[in-house]
Amino acid sequence: MMNKCLFTGRLTKDPEVRYTQGERTSAVARFSLAIDKQDKEHTTGYINVVAFGKLGEFVEKYLKKGIKIELESHVTPGSYEKDGRKVYTYDFVADKIDFAENKNASSVTSGKTHSEAGSSDDDGFMDIPDGIEEELPFH
Repeated sequence: MMNKCLFTGRLTKDPEVRYTQGERTSAVARFSLAIDKQDKEHTTGYINVVAFGKLGEFVEKYLKKGIKIELESHVTPGSYEKDGRKVYTYDFVADKIDFAENKNASSVTSGKTHSEAGSSDDDGFMDIPDGIEEELPFH
């Protein structure tokens, strides 16, 4: 792969997941990720992400609004016509997704902040949420 993008951010809303039609259906998950820009104002940027197949199924099952993830992806350009003008788009296609917080923080979707959800380990590793170890697409 010629391009590789790494991001850490939070999902801005629950992913939208659809399945392809035909003999072999496949998941297609789309979501938006809020990422901190490394500029002087420390503003937030937003990227559109798409995940296919087993990774799309993983997104559907485990990712929700507010969850912090680490994303490894590649850029895919696209375009469409609108009002007679060509509009160019860029999607980040997910190659790998990891949780970026421990299970206490990442399981909170009720609007509580990370500090309200409980303390996290400072060893740099994220705990796998209870009951999903056998279901994860990676080991």
